[in-house]
Amino acid sequence: MHLTVGRVLVVAVAASLCCVGADALVVRAQGPKAAPPAPKLTYAFELHATVAAPTELGQVANGRRRIVDITGGTVEGLVKGKVRPGGADWQIVRADGFTELDTRYTIETDKGQLIYVQNPGMRHAPPDVMKKLLAGETVDPALVYFRTQPKFETSAPELQWLTRSLFVGLGERYPSEVVIRFYRVE
Repeated sequence: MHLTVGRVLVVAVAASLCCVGADALVVRAQGPKAAPPAPKLTYAFELHATVAAPTELGQVANGRRRIVDITGGTVEGLVKGKVRPGGADWQIVRADGFTELDTRYTIETDKGQLIYVQNPGMRHAPPDVMKKLLAGETVDPALVYFRTQPKFETSAPELQWLTRSLFVGLGERYPSEVVIRFYRVE
């Protein structure tokens, strides 16, 4: 009797392993699953920041340090207002022109609400384009990869959607202005 129970148990376990293996073979035969759709980006607002000429600190451990003071600007879209003077972009420019951005500033809405923005990012292009851009010349924005990952802080109840969402910024650099279009990741 003990032998029969043991055999039944072994057969049941073997049968279940066989079925698991067969299911795995079916999945492999169908190929990899299609990737789920990419998240949707929804336009939120556009920022135009006026900037001073860069202050060159010179060569530091990670590259050339530049500080670009923000002198003002405007914001239009789901958020409307102005960029308050006093922020800056603390940049590291590598030897090949690749630029690490560490930008911080304050937006004041047309209702007087304050939004602190921490906006790290990167900017790069072919060497000849980066040379012109870093020299303060106008270049075609389509030739430059300029992206940011903004984070917003505000105490305004109706603007909490800014603090509870991820955003992507697409930037353009001009001699005395930076334009960034912010998109919410849905």
